[in-house]
Amino acid sequence: MVVAIDGPAGSGKSSTAKAVAAKLGAVYLDTGAMYRAVTLKALRLGVPYTDDEALSAVTRETEMIFEGAPPDIRIVMDGEDVSAAIRSDEVTKNVSDYCARDAVRTSLVDQQRKIAAGHTVVCEGRDICTVVFPNADIKIYMTASVEERAKRRQKDFAAMGINKSLKELIADIETRDRKDSTRSNSPLTKAEGAVEMDTTGMTLDEQIDFIVALTKM
Repeated sequence: MVVAIDGPAGSGKSSTAKAVAAKLGAVYLDTGAMYRAVTLKALRLGVPYTDDEALSAVTRETEMIFEGAPPDIRIVMDGEDVSAAIRSDEVTKNVSDYCARDAVRTSLVDQQRKIAAGHTVVCEGRDICTVVFPNADIKIYMTASVEERAKRRQKDFAAMGINKSLKELIADIETRDRKDSTRSNSPLTKAEGAVEMDTTGMTLDEQIDFIVALTKM
């Protein structure tokens, strides 16, 4: 069974998907972390997102594995635990540009399908229902108000010792929403047949229960 979750930044996808996977005893596939890892490596190497040839090489030559069990999942890139590094402000601001490139998406989608083969999987991202697993057993489009998503991001950054105003975060999220929904390759959109889930005002437990209930219908 594949539970596929799409939605914009800060809608609650990662926390909810991890917890749902733990409750179902399923594999949690964090595709967003994979795109962030490629972005991190490209930035470290000084590879611009416009250099498709170099970016293709970076993506092909990058080894990524997930370790641990939900909700404590770590992503290891080329032998380095980059779970915290990929959540930096620099990566967050650049990931939309890097993950929009064909050179990155084609390679990572292939890797994601191989990881999921033969498993019960909970997977979240921005094109999971539309591109990666279009035949998923359960499709969910998770969203929330911009203000709610900004507050969640502010809390995440605060935990990393980074102070950002709500005004700045709202602007960042609106910019990313625009990039994600208007890119030519696999834009963020609600897939046909997906259940829309507005998490504004919902607790994490309520989000988890909502999705688990769908798996039992």
